[in-house]
Amino acid sequence: MVIDGLVKHFGDLEVLRGVSLRVATGQVVCVIGPSGSGKSTMLRCVNRLEQPTAGRIFVGDVEITAISDERELDRHRGRVGMVFQQFNLFPHMTALHNVMTGPRHVLRLEEAVARERAQDLLGRVGLAEKADEYPDRLSGGQQQRVAIARALAMEPEVMLFDEVTSALDPELVGEVLAVMRDLADGGMTMVVVTHEMDFARDVSDRVVFMDDGRVVEEGAPSDVLDGPREERTRQFLNRDR
Repeated sequence: MVIDGLVKHFGDLEVLRGVSLRVATGQVVCVIGPSGSGKSTMLRCVNRLEQPTAGRIFVGDVEITAISDERELDRHRGRVGMVFQQFNLFPHMTALHNVMTGPRHVLRLEEAVARERAQDLLGRVGLAEKADEYPDRLSGGQQQRVAIARALAMEPEVMLFDEVTSALDPELVGEVLAVMRDLADGGMTMVVVTHEMDFARDVSDRVVFMDDGRVVEEGAPSDVLDGPREERTRQFLNRDR
């Protein structure tokens, strides 16, 4: 995945100011930084939930910033899975049907095939026994794991995670991070916006620090987190400790 000179305005507010980032296949890149630095907006532009003002984004050999057809955009969003802070599960559907719905309606899979895929993925995130439960019967951590399974059901090339543990009680954070660690170990390409510094240190190939709509610093986790070059990065990390 390549982000090249990404700019995003909301009216007169410039949220992204020429962000460039490369993520190789199989890499895990963790993006850190203060609230309002543009991290989430960057992810939403990659998945075309926001239309970039300027710049280009490539996923594989496809320039997704050039896509204008809505059907083609839907296919793109299947290639780029995204998991949000809020779980966004359909409350009237069981966990199984939440995971099945994308493959059925976007990929047009046969019901039996979509069901088998959903069952396998719920097992992968440790929720095989919760397949027939509705979201209001699941904990926050369980709902977030269903959301991860739902994104994986589209067989994406890249997974985007937008502070997926920030809405969870502290005791539930570990179960979600464990699933993400498993995905990383399996070679999934991932861009993770996070405040979980231990996760960034242990799992990522690179850490990117953003502030004020720009990439301020990036490098190996040990370099950025333990010996940052930029004063702004040091200020942020010292405050966060």
